[in-house]
Amino acid sequence: MDKFRMMFQFLQSNQESFMNGICGIMALASAQMYSVFEFSCPCMPEYNYAYSMGLLFVPPLWFFLLGFVMNNNVSVLAEEWRRPTGSRRKDPTILRYMFCSITQRSLIAPAVWFSVTLMHGKSFLCAFSTSLDIDRLGNFSVFRGISEVERIKLLARIPCDDDVYFEQHKEIRMVATRYMKCISQACGWFLLLMMTFTAFLIRGIRPCFTQAAFLKTKYWSHYIDIERKMFDETCKEHAKSFAKVCIHQYFESISGEMRSFHHNRTYGRDDDDNEREIGDEEKLLGIRAQEDMNKVLWNWHTSKPALALRKDKMDAQSNGGLNGYVNGEANGFLNGHASNVEKKEWAVYYSKV
Repeated sequence: MDKFRMMFQFLQSNQESFMNGICGIMALASAQMYSVFEFSCPCMPEYNYAYSMGLLFVPPLWFFLLGFVMNNNVSVLAEEWRRPTGSRRKDPTILRYMFCSITQRSLIAPAVWFSVTLMHGKSFLCAFSTSLDIDRLGNFSVFRGISEVERIKLLARIPCDDDVYFEQHKEIRMVATRYMKCISQACGWFLLLMMTFTAFLIRGIRPCFTQAAFLKTKYWSHYIDIERKMFDETCKEHAKSFAKVCIHQYFESISGEMRSFHHNRTYGRDDDDNEREIGDEEKLLGIRAQEDMNKVLWNWHTSKPALALRKDKMDAQSNGGLNGYVNGEANGFLNGHASNVEKKEWAVYYSKV
């Protein structure tokens, strides 16, 4: 259990590895579902094509949507796309990068389903058996002298193994099945080749031509994800501290005598309680009312702070230098010394420490 817990914590800390694992599980699930699923062709000209195309495209669409649902970055992408601009502008390239990353992972399971279905060949045989030119496969006298409607009905019954008519003409079903499965497997291998080549172009060649833009979009997409996680963690810590202080004040207001009695009995624990109260008060960050917290959350949604930390840092350094210079001048004046370069530099260093 400890190993599984450590693995789960690692996957939670590493979002990319977690999503890759989810994609791999979905790909294996799609292949397993097809092996468990019992394919039953209707063997009717009106329904063969619709049934086969539905089996070929509906499960991949479901896997594709499931990949979006299970990806946590979808909500991040939607929030970043719909949020008001405010003090922070929205970069379309970052949104495009996040959408492409989510789409690539969501396409893995559908691609596996397509490949397994085409490699198996039953769906392809059921869909296109009525379009088969049986005369090119051999000189079969069974199909001579019949109308086109009867010919299509006979071809539609080729995928059915328990068909009574083809029990007497097994060579027709064998040749047609082998021919259609050969074409289906060729399409499957071609699909795998095209997907692999496309993935190679996206993952290998694209960063070589647009490395700076690729690194920029990748960095800021990770920043958006990390910022959201840290904001959620900060909100959880604030809510926890807010609840502690609120409950403590509630019990303090209705049970003052009992609280004073317990403090007299456990006098040695007052310092620890005071430290906990001070720690919880610090975690509140000055926000002690419901209206204030709602305003903070609304402002975070409508106007996120601009990504310009260097200016604030320079202002803090300049304020620290100015305070150090003032303190140095004041100390020199009180001690009766003239202000010179050495004392000024010493005062600045002392203020920073």
